[in-house]
Amino acid sequence: MSTQATHPVITPSASQPSQPTVRVGTRKSALALKQADYVVTALRQLHPTVNFEIKGMHSQADKDKITALYKFGGKGLWTNELEAELVAGDLDLIVHSLKDMPTGLPAGCVLACVTPREDPRDVVVVKAGLRDRYRALADLPPGAVVGTSSVRRMAQIRRRYPHLRFQDMRGNIDTRLKKLDAEDGEYAVLILAAAGLLRMGQRDRIAQFLEAATAGGGMLHAVGQGGLGIEARADDAKTLELLKPLEDVDAMLACEAERSVMRTLEGGCSIPIGVETQWEGDNKLRLAATVVNVEGTEAADAEKVEEIKTREEAVEFGKRVAQQLRDNGAQKILDVLNAEREAAKATAEPWVPA
Repeated sequence: MSTQATHPVITPSASQPSQPTVRVGTRKSALALKQADYVVTALRQLHPTVNFEIKGMHSQADKDKITALYKFGGKGLWTNELEAELVAGDLDLIVHSLKDMPTGLPAGCVLACVTPREDPRDVVVVKAGLRDRYRALADLPPGAVVGTSSVRRMAQIRRRYPHLRFQDMRGNIDTRLKKLDAEDGEYAVLILAAAGLLRMGQRDRIAQFLEAATAGGGMLHAVGQGGLGIEARADDAKTLELLKPLEDVDAMLACEAERSVMRTLEGGCSIPIGVETQWEGDNKLRLAATVVNVEGTEAADAEKVEEIKTREEAVEFGKRVAQQLRDNGAQKILDVLNAEREAAKATAEPWVPA
């Protein structure tokens, strides 16, 4: 149940009027804090008379860095703790990596704003000691180990490169790069989001960009990848008004269409749904989507182009693409995956903090 938006009571003084304070929630990872700082810097420029404070928190998935992400099940791995504080009125807005933001939000909460989008593609990062030998997935020999915790990435790569092996990889960007580059490490490459590397100044580590048109490495990215989504309370008119000038309409419409595909298929961030959106002029949005089973042996694909001008049109567009995926066999793949996850949960031991 949502609570009425709470803001500090502003009591003007004779000497110096106090500023209203907006409390901004984010995860405590270096990338999340950098993204929150980006948003707050932009908001301060737009609203110099408002004070913005960043509050970092650890999510469930931040605390457990051992369990593979696809084994958690459920939704909101990165967001539940933050959303509880937003609903309680202890935060005024949350800055999310949009790909980690569930498509179903708590009652009374809304996706209030999508900022300009960074490059949404996945990329290949090669072990430092192997960069003179490999530059792309197609260069890797049979048995080479690919590091990723994403079932979507594993499934799509297995579809094209069944000879590769996969090993779970968790941690922030710096931790993953250190694990990759370790001389005694087994990883040959990592698959990461371009956006995170670019925001952290690691552009030089990108060996190959992966997208639908990439020869020998075509892959569709995660829903919302590269975007920053700002969540707020639906009844907090003041905060919603502050966020309006920050919105990138094209990014918002594209991401709403992508999120609608996932919402319609009831997939979380651990479900192997890949998407790719591109504006083609005259308000025409192309949306491609794929669902691949974990083994990479079965897949359903869909693609449509429609004129999209409003959020409502974007949502309906996503529903039609999701139906095309279902017609092409996606639901069967998802049903099998969900059944396997439920069976695993029945025998899993509860996680205990270290």
